[in-house]
Amino acid sequence: MSLFPPTLEILIDKFASLPGIGKKSAQRLAFHILARDESEVKAFAEALLLAKQSIYRCRVCQNLTDTELCPICSDPRRDSKVICVVSDPKDVVALERGREYQGLYHVLHGVISPMNHVAPDDLMIKELVARVAEGEVEEVIMATNPDTEGETTARYISRLLKPFDVKTTRLAYGIPVGSNLEYADDATLMRALEGRREF
Repeated sequence: MSLFPPTLEILIDKFASLPGIGKKSAQRLAFHILARDESEVKAFAEALLLAKQSIYRCRVCQNLTDTELCPICSDPRRDSKVICVVSDPKDVVALERGREYQGLYHVLHGVISPMNHVAPDDLMIKELVARVAEGEVEEVIMATNPDTEGETTARYISRLLKPFDVKTTRLAYGIPVGSNLEYADDATLMRALEGRREF
């Protein structure tokens, strides 16, 4: 027997279906919504619908945008000869925060993951290959996560790009600043050694 009315249960279930939201957090969010004025709830619902209707993928890099080209692809100051390949749009935000990278991006919208039934055809890999095939790109930086799926995806794409005579690089991974060597795992130490540079 449920303690809540059916409509409240539905709202809680919808919040619980979001990533990172458990049942208790979903209940808190549902009660928060119910405590707001109707105008605020309506504005919130309209913002959700508007975002869903007006945000789509950039025709070049596949990042999220509300125009045909995203602001990065339409910026003439960006280096169009370098493409950084990332798994998700939030990875673009993370790299842009550093303000170091001045090239373009390509968003895959996931990684190859047989366990989750994600195959190469489910990702934006064909679009990346088409961009490289145009001949202007000189370097592709693989910036997928350093886990099994990210490594598999990076290796798969680098094999596809071999015929195009384009430099394919991987982000260097290693020991985080402020940590101790004794706590680093073997894979992290190996990456740190491989990615070493002159001091």
